[in-house]
Amino acid sequence: MFEQAEFLKSLFNLKDLPPPKYPEIAILGRSNAGKSSLINALLNQKRLARVSSTPGFTKAINFYLVDRKFYLVDLPGYGYAKVSKSLRLKWQELVEGYLRSIRDLRLLVLIFDIRRDPDELDLSLINFVNSFNKPYSIVLNKIDLCKKAELKKRREVYQKAFSSEQIFLISCQEKIGLKEIKVFISKFVC
Repeated sequence: MFEQAEFLKSLFNLKDLPPPKYPEIAILGRSNAGKSSLINALLNQKRLARVSSTPGFTKAINFYLVDRKFYLVDLPGYGYAKVSKSLRLKWQELVEGYLRSIRDLRLLVLIFDIRRDPDELDLSLINFVNSFNKPYSIVLNKIDLCKKAELKKRREVYQKAFSSEQIFLISCQEKIGLKEIKVFISKFVC
């Protein structure tokens, strides 16, 4: 499962989308929640997706071909305020345009930093995703930075805010919880 992965392309314009030859799993979330780290952890590669501690580092839509069976798609993050309004709008248009395009999008993986409470932007994301009527899962990342006693409480905060039972707790850094999300993703691409 997830044996071979290669970077396919970065795109800044929707006209450059690759042909929809394979099913797609898209990763979406707030800037600095760990989208690129999740890709590296899922694909067991350290530097396939470029990672930065700087929020807003992913500025393009990045396509990765996995096992010659599906695309894993890294979308630019939202919520990063230290870029110009025009750049934020461009990222928003790019992400929304991708999600509205005719693709074989099988699953959206929404990633959040477990230490943050969901805010208005996060709730807007869920409403936006629900409008597409596509399956999604919620991944709470950075559990290694929480005390074990807090994890259940933090999970419940997200369950209540998003009315979702499909929540995975992971640590990309410590490689915790990855098997479960891999098995879940595999159900959508096999």
